[in-house]
Amino acid sequence: MAERTTDDRPVKVEVKGLVKQFGSLLVLDNLDFTIKKNEFVCVVGPTGCGKTTFLNVLTRIYEPTSGDLYIDGESADPRKHGISFVFQEPSAFPWLTVDQNLAFGLKVKKIPSKEINERVENILNLMGLQPYRKLYPNDLSTSIVQRVIIGRSFAMQPDLLLMDEPYGQMDIKVRFYLEDEVIRLWKKLNSTVLFITHNIEEAVYLAERVIILSNKPAKIKEEVYINIPHPRDITDPKFIEYRNYITGKIKWW
Repeated sequence: MAERTTDDRPVKVEVKGLVKQFGSLLVLDNLDFTIKKNEFVCVVGPTGCGKTTFLNVLTRIYEPTSGDLYIDGESADPRKHGISFVFQEPSAFPWLTVDQNLAFGLKVKKIPSKEINERVENILNLMGLQPYRKLYPNDLSTSIVQRVIIGRSFAMQPDLLLMDEPYGQMDIKVRFYLEDEVIRLWKKLNSTVLFITHNIEEAVYLAERVIILSNKPAKIKEEVYINIPHPRDITDPKFIEYRNYITGKIKWW
C-alpha cells in the first residue's frame, strides 16, 4: 500500500534517530523520516501516542533526548530557521486588525516594510480576507479567524510549517472549505507542511504522504503515499481504499 512514487525534490527536513524520554518514560522511540521541499505530509496515530510531544520537540520547546531535526542539512535552530506553527486553539491577537495580525511575525523578523506589505496583500487576496482587513478577530467568525491564523503562518514563508489539528473544532462543512484553502495556499506558495491530525479522512484528503505512528512509545509504523491528484473526492473508491487501509493500521495494534 506504500505505493512510493518517484520524487526528485530535494530533502528539506530530516528527522534522524529522534528519541524523547521523560525520566523512565519513553515517548518517542528512534523516529527517522525525511520531508521533501514543498511536500505536504500528515502524521496520524492513536490518542496519547506522543503526537504533541513530537511537535514540541520539532519546535524546540523540548530538546530531544537523542537524535535531531535537520533543515537543509543543518541542525534546526529557531533563531536561524523559520518554523511556523498553526494551533487548534484560536491564536490571533485580539488587539490587532486582520492585516496587522498577518504582518506581526514579519515585523518581528524585521522583514523590510515593502516586502511586508507585499506579503500581506498577497495573503489577503489568496485567502479572501480583503473585506475583513481592518476588522478585529472579535468581529469575525471562528472560520475567518482561522483563515487569518493560517494566512499569518504562510506569510512567514517558513522552512517548515507545522499544523496541529487546526480544524478540530470546526464543523464538517467549514473544515472541508478550510482544507481546500490550505491546499491552495500550499500549492501557490510552495511551502513545506507537516500536518498533525487524528482525522484519517482529513489526512487522506490533504497529504501527499501519511506517516502512521504506533502507540507509545511512538515509532513509525508505516508511511503511505496518497497517489490521488488534488482536489480529491471523498467518494472516490481509491480515496475510500486509502482511508480504510490507514484506519485499519491504527485500529488494530
